[in-house]
Amino acid sequence: MSMSGDNRDRAIVVRGVRKRFGDVRALDGVDLEVAHGTVLGLLGPNGAGKTTLVRILATLLHADGGSASVVGLDVRRQAGELRRRIGLAGQYAAVDENLTGLENLRMVGQLYGFSRRRATTRGGELLERFELLDAGNRPVKTYSGGMRRRLDLAAALVAKPPVLFLDEPTSGLDPRSRLSLWEVIGQLVGEGATVLLTTQYLDEADRLADTIAVIDHGRVIAEGTSDELKDRVGGERLEVRLDDGASAESAAAALAPMSDEPPTLEDGLIKLSVRQRRGTIVEAVRRLSEAGVGVDDLALRRPTLDDVFLSLTGHAAEPEELGAGDTEEREAVAR
Repeated sequence: MSMSGDNRDRAIVVRGVRKRFGDVRALDGVDLEVAHGTVLGLLGPNGAGKTTLVRILATLLHADGGSASVVGLDVRRQAGELRRRIGLAGQYAAVDENLTGLENLRMVGQLYGFSRRRATTRGGELLERFELLDAGNRPVKTYSGGMRRRLDLAAALVAKPPVLFLDEPTSGLDPRSRLSLWEVIGQLVGEGATVLLTTQYLDEADRLADTIAVIDHGRVIAEGTSDELKDRVGGERLEVRLDDGASAESAAAALAPMSDEPPTLEDGLIKLSVRQRRGTIVEAVRRLSEAGVGVDDLALRRPTLDDVFLSLTGHAAEPEELGAGDTEEREAVAR
């Protein structure tokens, strides 16, 4: 995503944004652009700076340096006007659990300046859309986690904003609830919304995002479509699971000429990048047979975003403990 040229077709433009919390450098010169009607997946572990960037773009925090605009409005100088054009939903449902679902949505509508009647009508529409109509008159404290998350997203949509910031919206949800939210997000984008989605889940970025930015330690370390990022890792991967007692060293030596990189061994599974798909399995079987190595299973697969993240950062993209940057940032917001 180039940072040059006419930005009128960009819903979000971020240039050189920096933010510190004490000694923690949460953002260290972030550049991003998001086209209208697309999803940018901001991918990285906790503490990488994702939430900090979302809060800056949503006008909840001021950056220490750089610039950012959303729908052409400067996030600092035009914050009041911008807040009416964006929606924000996150992993911590921003709803009052003592109110009913409908009362929560009505309250949000009235905060946007809706009449009580209009806010009630809009709330009912959203409850129906998010399959919460039957629970609309129940206190939110009786809702499941997935129901609360859907209500939180509904609240972000009350004013029909053109841009949505979704900060780890499915974190901690069960698989069924995650799939339900994925479907809703897909529908919103199909209707023209622009979404910046932060996530630790590689499958979520793969499923939802038109483009992905990988962020680690406050810096964007790679950008592109899912396929483009996978291509950076290399072509097809050959995976060979050996028979019990088979020599991994002999297998690796036999397969090494098929790749430009040395094979890796992990839990009895040998992995190596291969130059071409055609004939690879036949050649691998021949080489292993000639070396007298027994094979339990053998397959070719395309790199995943897990491979991309490991290649780029040197560590796996497993959800981590809350990072220092997130802790400092939330304390600053609370103050």
